[in-house]
Amino acid sequence: MTHLPQTAARPAGDSGKPKTRDPFFDNAKYLAIVLVALGHAWEPLRDDSRAASALYMLVYSFHMPAFILISGYMSRSFDLGRPGRVQRLVTGVLVPYVIFETAYTFFNRWAGDVPGYRISILDPWYLTWFLIALFVWRMTTPLWKAVRWPVPLALVIATAASMSDTVGNDLDLQRVLQFMPFFVLGLMLRPEHFDLVRRREVRLLSVPVGLMAAVVAYWAVPRMNAGWFYHRDSAQELGAPIWAGPVMTFAMFGCALVLTVCFLAWVPRRTMWFTVLGAGTLYGYLLHGFLAKGSRFWGWYDNDFAHTPLGAIAVTAIAAVIVTVLCTPPVRRMFRWTMEPKMNWLFRSDDGGGRGGSPAAEPAKAEQTPERERATASR
Repeated sequence: MTHLPQTAARPAGDSGKPKTRDPFFDNAKYLAIVLVALGHAWEPLRDDSRAASALYMLVYSFHMPAFILISGYMSRSFDLGRPGRVQRLVTGVLVPYVIFETAYTFFNRWAGDVPGYRISILDPWYLTWFLIALFVWRMTTPLWKAVRWPVPLALVIATAASMSDTVGNDLDLQRVLQFMPFFVLGLMLRPEHFDLVRRREVRLLSVPVGLMAAVVAYWAVPRMNAGWFYHRDSAQELGAPIWAGPVMTFAMFGCALVLTVCFLAWVPRRTMWFTVLGAGTLYGYLLHGFLAKGSRFWGWYDNDFAHTPLGAIAVTAIAAVIVTVLCTPPVRRMFRWTMEPKMNWLFRSDDGGGRGGSPAAEPAKAEQTPERERATASR
């Protein structure tokens, strides 16, 4: 097993030298996307099991924030002034968004038996919200690099969104705004911050913190609306008073950061068997959505066995295996035309910032390798 440098990855553009991929980030992306798939697999089990509901709430409290934070970190070198970067943003985020929004719509018509369901590019369905959110976040990156207090400003915007029930469904704007502080925080992070997270004392402290969080989640199951974790509705839409918006925004931001630190503290720093899968998390994220929704459409959870403890374990294992397979190189080669289209015919070729179909969108690929750059798992 080859051991690569354990220092945190630096985005391309920090120097003129090629950067070695840091396995830590690929490992983190793969493990995060597995948690996304597990959360979707556990959702139908929540009504019959308080333990499943607690695990669901625990995972939902940090898995997307962690994924988005890493996406922000990998976006540090994004520059609207470099056409090559913009090209990869379009081919790696915007084009896959249109393709999968369309594919999900037809899938919903066929498998979900919703004949009248219409394609709406402005109204993301299911998992595609993340792609349009990533597009918006990246386009606003220059703003966050220019202002004095980017994270507080992003939190103020997220708080305002949580208090407004007039924010429409266009581009899933509530989620874009409420998850934005995690992306902005990622933009502000440096390699040394990740070195601190991976210290031994942090790893040891994360164990009791994680256990305490699990206990709190179990206690909160009958007392808390899980809709808060989706960040897609305002306080009023969740049946809470308007002042709950800012309170929950800050509380959940803090909780997500603590649990993200606990998660990252236990991510392996060396090359593992699944490290290579970290480059394909966008594939696993988008493709597993067809099976996650199909399992509901086709009544896979109607079997009583699925709602037993042994059945829940089986469901968990199957979900982990499926999303793992969907991140593998053969699957990526098969679907690359949908997620990494070259589209050289659409763009000028006189840019030194890179061209072709290497998207800069999926947080499954570190930006330290420009020719393979790509950045992304919920509901």
